[in-house]
Amino acid sequence: MGESRNELLAWVNNLLQLNITKIEQFGTGAALCQIYDSIFQDVGMSKVKFNVNSEYMYLQNFKVLQNTFTKHGIDRTIPVEQLVKCKMQDNLEFLQWTKRFWDQYFPGGEYDAMARRKASGAPATASAPPPSRPAGAGAIGAKRAAPTTMAARPGVKAGAGAGSAALINENSQLKEIVQGLEREKLFYFSKLRDIELLVQQAMETNPELEANEESLEKQIQDILYSTEEGFEIPADGEGIADDGETF
Repeated sequence: MGESRNELLAWVNNLLQLNITKIEQFGTGAALCQIYDSIFQDVGMSKVKFNVNSEYMYLQNFKVLQNTFTKHGIDRTIPVEQLVKCKMQDNLEFLQWTKRFWDQYFPGGEYDAMARRKASGAPATASAPPPSRPAGAGAIGAKRAAPTTMAARPGVKAGAGAGSAALINENSQLKEIVQGLEREKLFYFSKLRDIELLVQQAMETNPELEANEESLEKQIQDILYSTEEGFEIPADGEGIADDGETF
């Protein structure tokens, strides 16, 4: 049984000096990148963006995290496509796994999270919580007794890993991203097709609508059939197919 949401939030906020209030916020990838930076201290923090609100930028953060996993041979798939949707359950499960990994491999000592963010150009104090640490069993400090040696990592390959493994990991992530974009494209094309059919049915019922340039239906049809160059595709026998091609 992993830690509860409140325990995980207390741990991350204390470790990174942030003020994260929801598990869903880990879907941006930024805090996850810095958790692993606290272990390895070589994550490309200059590429990690904290104050972002678009899925595209989340993907850039997760690319940094994937590079870290590849560099250190961490044998774990990052479910990027699910995490960037910022759903609670997906992010909770990955954060619980990350916490177990951190417990095992954090080298100990102090980790100056704000200094690492400041050095990377990210805001160092904008989201920092009050300096007092939460009390009770759920509060897990960033300071730990440093072990003399780091235990062998089960499931973690020595060194940076084979080049082929890195390519396989990167290819897998790219496939997930492409599949997500393809589903999104088909979703919007299906909506456009539904609108086109409604307009066609209205014009078949009332042919005068097509001749009336001021009618709403005619204006919608003009938009659907317009191209980037500004000219219209002939409406007779043509339309927008489900795959985005004209027919």
